[in-house]
Amino acid sequence: MQSAAVQSTAGLRDDLEPGLRACRDLTRAFGTTYYWGTLFLPPEQRRDVYGVYALCRLADDIVDEPEARHLRDLDLPADADAGVRLNAFSERFYTVWETGQDPHPTLRAIGATARRLELDRGCFERFFGAMALDLERSSWSSWPELRDVYMEGSAAVIGEMMLPVLRPLTAEALGPARSLGLAFQLTNFIRDVGEDLDRGRVYLPADELSRFGVDPWQRRVTPAWRDFLAAQIARNRELYALAEPGVGMLPSASARCVAAALRMYSAILTRIEAADYDVFSARRRVSPAAKAAMALAALATGRGRTAP
Repeated sequence: MQSAAVQSTAGLRDDLEPGLRACRDLTRAFGTTYYWGTLFLPPEQRRDVYGVYALCRLADDIVDEPEARHLRDLDLPADADAGVRLNAFSERFYTVWETGQDPHPTLRAIGATARRLELDRGCFERFFGAMALDLERSSWSSWPELRDVYMEGSAAVIGEMMLPVLRPLTAEALGPARSLGLAFQLTNFIRDVGEDLDRGRVYLPADELSRFGVDPWQRRVTPAWRDFLAAQIARNRELYALAEPGVGMLPSASARCVAAALRMYSAILTRIEAADYDVFSARRRVSPAAKAAMALAALATGRGRTAP
């Protein structure tokens, strides 16, 4: 006969399984690069990545894709504006994080992930603050402002959240993790210029746009636009270079996970260059076959340190 403790643990796992599957499905559908990277991780760490990703995806979609199908059964305030819905979602998250109680299985799984990782409340406050900024701001005056005001909560902090999942062997991994979060998001900003324009936003430094004499709203690839975007890509690669030493600060499975994601995401920049810096007419992607090849390369070379 099972002990009461074993039965209780099994019951808890059964209660979380539907939400854990939903988090996995969100990651596989919308975060394919992260999903590929998680295949190197043991199951428990994999689930933690899915939980963190699902939280970020749901909050982001409340702001950007309010009609997304996976938001429909969250029971957020009907006919309310995005700010009210985002605030309701953040309060629900804090409650399920503290109590484990929520009627929605995905939120219960996300809350269980946050509790297991013992993440600091300040991380979530910075994250939700950045999501709220999307409802208040549509442009950014300079790279320091974009990085330190917006990306601090929407990107750098995600790198911090991932550290308890990846279990680094040294506290020095914090800096590279933050740089990788910034690098991933800057790649998104460069790749998604056209999509962001459709939402009325520009995540590019206004002072640099002015200095290069380009206007993204014209959606034209000109010599000046190529020069401007080449400078943004160079900055992005510097961030990836700052992140790379962190791979060696991770245990083997985590190192391969991060090395694979880094290879796949940074390859988007090469695709943009090959498309003559045209980020207006199509979204530049890395094909599934190319991702598979990069994952195999990471399997062969993405080795971290061995734990003492």
